[in-house]
Amino acid sequence: MVRFNKPGNLLACLESGNTVEFFDVLDESESRRKAKKRIKRKEKKAVKGKTETTENGNPNVEVQESSEFLVTVSDVFQSREQLLKTIKKTICSIAFCPITQKGARPTLALSLGDSSLRMYLIGDMSKPTAAIELQGHRSDVRSVTLSSDNTLLLSTCSDAVKIWNPSTGSCLRTIASDYGVCAIFAPGNKYAIVGTKKGKLEIVDVLSGTCLDTVEAHGGSVQSIVATPDGFVTGSADKDVKFWEYQTTQKPDEAVKHLTVSPVRNLKMNDDVVAVAVSPEGKHIAVALMDCTMKVFFLDSLKFFLTLYGHKLPVLCMDISTDGDLIVSGSGDKNIKIWGLDFGDCHKSLFAHDDNVEAVKFVKNTHYFFTAGRDRKVKYWDADKFELLLTLEGHHSAVLCLALSNRGDFLLTGSNDRSIRRWDRTEEPFFIEEEREKRLEELIEYGMENDSEKYLSKEEVPEEGAVALTGKKTEETVNAADSIMEALDMAEEERKRIAQNEEEKSKGRVADFRPNILMLGLSPSDYVLKSVSSVHTNDLEQALLALPFSDSLRILSCCKDWVAFRDKVELVGRIVTILLPIHHNQLTSTVSARPIVTLLKDILHARVKECKDTIGFNLAAMDHLKQLMAAKSDAPFRDAKRKLLEIRTQYSQKAEAGRRTKDEKRKKKKQKKIDDGHVWS
Repeated sequence: MVRFNKPGNLLACLESGNTVEFFDVLDESESRRKAKKRIKRKEKKAVKGKTETTENGNPNVEVQESSEFLVTVSDVFQSREQLLKTIKKTICSIAFCPITQKGARPTLALSLGDSSLRMYLIGDMSKPTAAIELQGHRSDVRSVTLSSDNTLLLSTCSDAVKIWNPSTGSCLRTIASDYGVCAIFAPGNKYAIVGTKKGKLEIVDVLSGTCLDTVEAHGGSVQSIVATPDGFVTGSADKDVKFWEYQTTQKPDEAVKHLTVSPVRNLKMNDDVVAVAVSPEGKHIAVALMDCTMKVFFLDSLKFFLTLYGHKLPVLCMDISTDGDLIVSGSGDKNIKIWGLDFGDCHKSLFAHDDNVEAVKFVKNTHYFFTAGRDRKVKYWDADKFELLLTLEGHHSAVLCLALSNRGDFLLTGSNDRSIRRWDRTEEPFFIEEEREKRLEELIEYGMENDSEKYLSKEEVPEEGAVALTGKKTEETVNAADSIMEALDMAEEERKRIAQNEEEKSKGRVADFRPNILMLGLSPSDYVLKSVSSVHTNDLEQALLALPFSDSLRILSCCKDWVAFRDKVELVGRIVTILLPIHHNQLTSTVSARPIVTLLKDILHARVKECKDTIGFNLAAMDHLKQLMAAKSDAPFRDAKRKLLEIRTQYSQKAEAGRRTKDEKRKKKKQKKIDDGHVWS
């Protein structure tokens, strides 16, 4: 990236993402002067080389002197010794300040990868003259935690802990820290405990926004912190699960006591601990290990109770319902499993996300729960019916964590896109069947788009201005193709029955022929024509594309009968122009298809020419009538046309109003059948 200042005498070049180099832009006279000096130096070197060559016995070398010279890029741009480098921060873009006072040095603005802006004065770039920083995080949001009264939100990232007001979204405190992986509020919400990637526990004073103490807790990353009735539990990658209790201490140089923690018990596991969950009633503790299993212990005695296994990849998150009956686990295999804590049986395994399931949380006093995944989605589930209720989309990157209010009226999520989003429950009712149908349509359209992209080669992509098929493959086009194939099969069976009846008549056997009542008294060819005509014009191309070659050949054979209908010539022309290029190779190599194509060529050309002549004759007649009416009438013809358009607009508005009234009545009827779920926005 290169940028010139407004006078054009200074150039800034962004190199390798974190270095900015500056060049002075010389004017024309200075550039020519610099070029002359360069050429003189070159000529001196050439003369010196000639002298040396003559001394060596080769006098035929001559020096060419030219009065003309060429100004090169190096003559125009002169590098400065000043360089601007940023450490551990990527420069996204640069720009000069457009307004500079006379005699003042220019100012350069940098946009950094941590969503901040910095201003530097050219000539003194040791430190920025100004900086603009937003309240949000500068890196991935790794954890979000709500206080017990839902008035405070604590979030952690790689270099800071932030305390927010979840109602207003304002940042109250920003505290420098190590890489925070997990955190909880201590009882009373005056202190918070943060688990870091280095295995330490940081005790944060919420009111003053300072880190009071740091405790060496584990030899590996602290993966999970969960509150217990008498303290909290931490799980780490060093294969330990430690139980902690709160204490108060007073340093000699301080007059006020502050919170500290100390370990009470230690539970040694046989593999790295990924996640820990404690039942709300304080009966069980569940530990997820790197070996894809979950082990359940009694919290009071730490006696082993159950082993839950079935995931193909390590369990990344889990939560226990308020009544302690269910435990839900999310894994790197993109599935969630619902387990019963009484016998350890798996009630249901569900494919939840298109990527890792990063977080799961039960709604308090219910069996509804939320999941968050790396596919940028948050989903709302019913653990009793094993059903997906809602899908919340809004994040631009992987969703890593979530926190839920005590009453379940709002949800907070943190993501790789460095944002924290709040989702509020609304009073708007929703219908599970409608949501299910909507998801099914999205899946069908997504699959069809992928299929079309998968089988479309680069040579088949039309160039700009070229003619290509309109529309795309949708559920309507698939249904249209199915209806056409069903009509073709039914017509084929009816032809066989008619041929069999004719054969029996020729043999002298009297047989009453009863046509198929499903064909509505139409002939086989007319029935297929009715099915093709019912397809919407915009969906016809994609519907014909979905037909196999055998069905396409049968439609082409029917086209010779359809051409006889004057109003169907355009439809037949469209069908033929679509099917012939698609199946050209097979048509030319199939012997039985040649007579059909040859017959269509003769008939269709004549019918199209006839229709073209008729349309041309009618247009000429209408133009003549228009001229006659304009000559006889005082008002211009265009006024009558405008009045006709106004009348048509009034009729269409009345029809639209009637249709809206019917839709409102239908919605009111649907609202009487409200499901007992929750709706989130």
